[in-house]
Amino acid sequence: MSLLPELIAVAILQFLIIIAPGPDFVVICRNSLVYSRRAGIYSALGLTLGILVHASYSLIGIGFIISRSIVLFSVIKYLGAAYLIYLGYKSLMTKPERRWQQPSRLEFSRDMGKLAAVRMGFINNILNPKVTLFFLSLFTQVINPHTPLPIQIWYGLQMGIMTFTWYTSVAIIMSHPILKEKLIAVTHYLEKAMGAVLIPLGIRVALSGAEK
Repeated sequence: MSLLPELIAVAILQFLIIIAPGPDFVVICRNSLVYSRRAGIYSALGLTLGILVHASYSLIGIGFIISRSIVLFSVIKYLGAAYLIYLGYKSLMTKPERRWQQPSRLEFSRDMGKLAAVRMGFINNILNPKVTLFFLSLFTQVINPHTPLPIQIWYGLQMGIMTFTWYTSVAIIMSHPILKEKLIAVTHYLEKAMGAVLIPLGIRVALSGAEK
C-alpha cells in the first residue's frame, strides 16, 4: 500500500493546526514584540520541544490513556488554562517604563532569558489540551496502525520542524526593527492587549470539554 496519500494528509493537517491562531501564536507575538527576536525564537524552541513530547507519548499510546482518563485530561486542561490566565494577568499588570523611549536600546534594556523563554513556550504547549487531542486524532484516525514505526516517528519530527520554522518566522517578522520602531510608543498597550487575549483563551480552555 502506498504511503503517499497518508504522507500528504498528515503534512496538510499538521500545517493547518500549526498556523491556526491560538495560545502559542499569542505567546510568540508577545515575546517577540515586548522583549526581543531572541526571546521569540527561544519561545518557538520551547513550543517545538512540547510538540516532540506530545508526539512521543502518542507513539507509545499514552495519549490515548490521557484522553480516556477524565481526571488526567482535566488536570492538563485546567493547568493549561491557569497558565494562560497567569500570563494574561502578568501582561495586564505591566507598567510603562522609561526605557521604551530609547529605541536603540530596546533589544538590550528589556529582554527575557533564554531558559525563561524556552520554559514559557514549552509549558504553554505541553499544557494545551487541544494539542493532546490533535495528536490522539492524528495517530488513531489518520495514521494507519500498520504504517512503519520509522515513518510514524518522522511524522512527529516533521511537526516539530514545521512548528519551529513557522514560529521562528513569526518571531522574526514581529521583531523586525521597522515594525518595532513603529510600535515602540504603544508596546506597553500591545502587551496589555495580549493579556486581554490570553485570559479569555485560558477561560475558553477551562470551559471546553474533551470531545471523545
